[in-house]
Amino acid sequence: MKFTELTVHTTTEASELVADAMWEFSPHGVTVCDANDIISLQKNSAVFWDYMDDGLSSSSKDVLVKCYSEPDRAEELFSSIMREITARKENSAGAINFGTLEDTKREIEGDDWIEVWKKHFRPIRLNKIVVVPEWIDYQKQAGEETVLLDSNMAFGTGEHETTSMCVELLQEYLKEGDTCIDVGCGSGILGISAAKLGAGYCYLSDLDPIAVESATHNAERNGVADRVSVVGANLLEGALVQADIALANITAEVLILLAPAVVDHVKPNGVLILSGIIKERLQAVKDTYETAGFQVIKEREKGPWLALVLKRKGERV
Repeated sequence: MKFTELTVHTTTEASELVADAMWEFSPHGVTVCDANDIISLQKNSAVFWDYMDDGLSSSSKDVLVKCYSEPDRAEELFSSIMREITARKENSAGAINFGTLEDTKREIEGDDWIEVWKKHFRPIRLNKIVVVPEWIDYQKQAGEETVLLDSNMAFGTGEHETTSMCVELLQEYLKEGDTCIDVGCGSGILGISAAKLGAGYCYLSDLDPIAVESATHNAERNGVADRVSVVGANLLEGALVQADIALANITAEVLILLAPAVVDHVKPNGVLILSGIIKERLQAVKDTYETAGFQVIKEREKGPWLALVLKRKGERV
């Protein structure tokens, strides 16, 4: 089977933003090739290198981020990805060096790279939640809740800082029987985690049909489909549910667009967890949600990303 590979040239500091943009559209995974990762490992005294190419001994700003598509979908999908990357560069207002953003495309034969990618995805512990690839036989330990994911299909494995912060914060604020909303659900990891932790009902939405398919499959695989609804929708369009706790792991610009709608879908005194925010857009997100009637009660940071916990003002009825 043939695939089309998109490679974007960027920098170490922007590589996660570029990869995140690819994850929003790519159905077949994303890879990041950064020589600086090798250099960091070389400096680690716990790692012994038998041989390393001399060309890797000095810092390189050229990082290659790659994703894949079926050839008949490649033009449309890759155009969407490049528009999203350009938007993220503009939103950073020069605070992040994105490099050249030169892009190249080529056709490759076979899908061995999918199996190689799978070999590097291992169970990820996020406090009580352990995210497990569904192709790995993992024995759950006492006190754990496992979330099985077929993460080859949509963004959201728990490896990314924005996702891990959401899962960790969810465990701090979710109560037994709560109604939960996950906007832009991707693989469904957040809503499924909520169901596993005792939520009574979880409403998941995503505009991407691949994400809807993936989240539906993952909910069934985890045995929580009776408490999880996955809907193909733009943000909260058509939603009739009000949540005790809502989550949105999207970009800052989309979070700002979401604010007027989400206030009607979070109960008074309910909790809202937002992630996917870069430092340069943090204040704009805070201002928007405070104007909409939310109060920031916690802020968390991992790498270049920030997450917020907000409470809707007012008394719960």
